Amino acid sequence: MTVHNHSHSHAANYGRAFAIGIALNVLFVIVEAIFGWQADSLALLSDAGHNLSDVLGLLVAYGGLYLARLRPNQKHTYGLGRATILAALFNAMILLIAVGGIVWEAVGRFSHPVPIQGGVVMLVAAIGVVINGITAWLFMSGNKTDLNLRGAFLHMAADALVSLGVVIAGAMFIWTGWSWLDPAISLVIAVVILWSTWDLLRQSVHLSLDGVPVSIQLDKVKNYLTAQPNVIEIHDLHVWAMSTSEIALTAHLVMRDGHPGNEFLCRVAEELHDNFTIGHVTIQIELDKHHCSLSGHT
Repeated sequence: MTVHNHSHSHAANYGRAFAIGIALNVLFVIVEAIFGWQADSLALLSDAGHNLSDVLGLLVAYGGLYLARLRPNQKHTYGLGRATILAALFNAMILLIAVGGIVWEAVGRFSHPVPIQGGVVMLVAAIGVVINGITAWLFMSGNKTDLNLRGAFLHMAADALVSLGVVIAGAMFIWTGWSWLDPAISLVIAVVILWSTWDLLRQSVHLSLDGVPVSIQLDKVKNYLTAQPNVIEIHDLHVWAMSTSEIALTAHLVMRDGHPGNEFLCRVAEELHDNFTIGHVTIQIELDKHHCSLSGHT
């Protein structure tokens, strides 16, 4: 029997957040790129490039969210919820490419430092702190429960910190006149991006390979199922992510007294949802532990 709790409806509330975040960041990228070019600031231009990648990242994340809301069909019987996992993975790859570009340009700029217009850099980056902070706030409530939304939140929160770093770079240049501060801050930006991206990359790869979500302790799930009345054995237990916000489980339960009835299955499904956030539960009841060809599986 399969029971599906529709726990993913909260994702529909973020369409407006994506629209606002994308619009704000597109405008800021244009402003930052223009002033970065005029001020000849690598820190400002690298931050603009990173923000451009975040615009693409927000578009990808929103696309994944949209696809996840489509109903299952004959070609995709689970629907397209896995698109949110692919969006998170794509976002991580975009950021890694951006890090490589920033490091390459920064190393070259160390050999040929160029003076920057510290006041312009500080002003534009300060605007970035505000815009990125607002955008991060839009996704704050969903970042703990949805990897796709977490990717959007981490990008924007990191950008707010990065823009703050650019403000500091401009202030220090005005104070000291050291041209090498610009590429140095760019390298710091690259490290911050890499640090914030690594966990996103690791988790998105893990989920795309049907790994058990990090929120699930498989032993506790197995202990819960084996502790149910009349269950003498459990095998072929699998837990995986259908999307960044939905978790599925399948299991074979060997029952001592035969089929326990639908009431038992519905109760187990509800408790798996409430205690482990597993929303799509499929349980097969068996009477003989030696009958199933999959009985040797975990």
